[in-house]
Amino acid sequence: MYTPEEGTVKPEENTGVHPAPHPSEGDIPHHSRETVSMQPHEDFIGGEPVYWDQIVTTKGQRNSIRIGGICTVIQTKAKTTADEWGENYFLIGPYFEHNMKTQVEQCEPANDAVRKAVDTMNKHGCQVHFGRWLIEGSPYVVLFDISSSAWNLDRWKGDFWEACSVTDHADGRHVIAQFHEWQAGTGLILSRARKLPIATVFTTHATLLGRYLCAANIDFYNQLDKFDIDKEAGERQIYHRYCMERASVHCAHVFTTVSEITAIEAEHMLKRKPDVVTPNGLNVKKFSAVHEFQNLHAMYKARIQDFVRGHFYGHLDFDLEKTLFLFIAGRYEFSNKGADIFLESLSRLNFLLRMHKSNVTVVVFFIMPAKTNNFNVETLKGQAVRKQLWDTVHCMKEKFGKKLYDGLLRGEIPDMNSILDRDDFTIMKRAIFSTQRQSLPPVTTHNMIDDSTDPILSTIRRIGLFNNRADRVKVILHPEFLSSTSPLLPMDYEEFVRGCHLGVFPSYYEPWGYTPAECTVMGIPSVTTNLSGFGCFVQEHVADPTAYGIYIVDRRFRSPDDSCNQLTQFLYGFCKQSRRQRIIQRNRTERLSDLLDWRYLGRYYQHARHLTLSRAFPDKFHLEPTSPPTTDGFRYPRPSSVPPSPSGSQASSPQSSDVENEGDEDERYDEEEEAERDRLNIKSPFSLNHVPKGKKKLHGEYKS
Repeated sequence: MYTPEEGTVKPEENTGVHPAPHPSEGDIPHHSRETVSMQPHEDFIGGEPVYWDQIVTTKGQRNSIRIGGICTVIQTKAKTTADEWGENYFLIGPYFEHNMKTQVEQCEPANDAVRKAVDTMNKHGCQVHFGRWLIEGSPYVVLFDISSSAWNLDRWKGDFWEACSVTDHADGRHVIAQFHEWQAGTGLILSRARKLPIATVFTTHATLLGRYLCAANIDFYNQLDKFDIDKEAGERQIYHRYCMERASVHCAHVFTTVSEITAIEAEHMLKRKPDVVTPNGLNVKKFSAVHEFQNLHAMYKARIQDFVRGHFYGHLDFDLEKTLFLFIAGRYEFSNKGADIFLESLSRLNFLLRMHKSNVTVVVFFIMPAKTNNFNVETLKGQAVRKQLWDTVHCMKEKFGKKLYDGLLRGEIPDMNSILDRDDFTIMKRAIFSTQRQSLPPVTTHNMIDDSTDPILSTIRRIGLFNNRADRVKVILHPEFLSSTSPLLPMDYEEFVRGCHLGVFPSYYEPWGYTPAECTVMGIPSVTTNLSGFGCFVQEHVADPTAYGIYIVDRRFRSPDDSCNQLTQFLYGFCKQSRRQRIIQRNRTERLSDLLDWRYLGRYYQHARHLTLSRAFPDKFHLEPTSPPTTDGFRYPRPSSVPPSPSGSQASSPQSSDVENEGDEDERYDEEEEAERDRLNIKSPFSLNHVPKGKKKLHGEYKS
């Protein structure tokens, strides 16, 4: 909350948008060729806020199904931000012709000042496109064709400021510029060096050196205070980038990061404690029917079952109705993403299920992109065999149905021998023979280029999970992101997640972790760790995360072997749940989605903006001490239907998924009562329109 002083204008007095580009815009051409990132800016011009945001695109990923975490942040909070800032919300990003044609509706800027800025950029050799991004909120986008100015890179850094009059900030105009990641740090550093009258915010989503150290399998978190930072950065040949990142952090008026665990890391790596932690959110959609997400789970699970029928043809000696689908997805970082500990725990889980003679089968998918040269022939053959068998059965069903229909019309019960003739039996025998195979079902769906050295395949060979008949845990590596156009598994990522039973993400280095957050929003239980930002966030808000389907593995204060045992126990306990228990757990998981909605988490970004204004312009903006958003007192308690001891809600041995366990928990469970209690435990989202009586509302102000 602010106390406006001289130089500010009431919100309804629209003074227009400042035509000058911002520091980070001028430095865009100097980013690395592999990654082009254009950073967010928020302008308070004459009291009328204008919010500039970023679109981050990584070369090689921009056309893939999955996008990076920072891009997800911008895209998902666009709707909430557009609701708050209206026509004064703009996003800046790189121009790609294909994406422009399919994702952007081109138009002319309605604001004269913005039109003037675009014309000025085009005049000085940088081609700029303007339009609306076709996502929720339909925000304006300003897209820069970097390639059109490639010839001018050598002198751009020196004359860009003068060419576009970036230093003109007169008439009491106040500007906030927010920079994400070290690539945009040049703009922040130059803006402070040139003493531009702007308030700055720097946000790191993960420290540069932290990523490198964790990739080297170092005991990172237990040695944070022991690293020689300059030496480590120099040995990895990233010292110049590290200096940019650290200088950006110390030059910014406000320094923010995405989670408490990353705040600890940043304090040691970058030598400054973050001022505000801004958790990442999602644009949560609620179904009108309360249990619609359960229906979607059943529908997409059936499609995954079809794929499994083809993949395991000839070895389909397990009941698909008693089969659980687990998955891990993300960048192929074997240790950082926890694939190593996950595979080891699967080996131990397989031993436990076999030892207890369980009739539960676990099929685990690894959705991690790797270098391949084509689909695996045996995998494609399996899907072809399944489809051919389905067509054969369909033809016989039509023939059988017609004979049965004619017989019943005559008032006779047909003789089965007359309905199925000799040719029909021959067709069925041929179909059975076609489903036989001598080899084991493949553990990968594609031909891997580095098969012999691939970390996942090498570990599978070591632990012996080859999809044998006796194995209760089956493994499938799908080294490509999912797509609805795939001839193998034609499902989008969201559809696939909804069809699975559990997402497993035991990451060692995960500053936030969107994958378990996405599972939560879709009502799918997940495994995370206390070294991920999401895991720390859930521990802060939820008294008993396990009861709500969020299993948090301790990877910070336990040895790797103990963490692996804990993960194994989580997975084994999940396998012992009955179908009804899993349904109840999914209901609880889905109710946590309110915690991840930008309507709730947007307040942290608001506070960061207010804080930087009060520091950059202390004589004109004042931040009340009670303004920082806190979470004290807002914790989900243990659900009343969960008994004090976990053993009371689980059977002593694995049960089949179609068994209805009528235990004490089921008798106490009341969905509506629990849902109402959870609604009372969540903070109300900030209001964009409510103004306390007797108080004039400032744009962007919120009630703490």
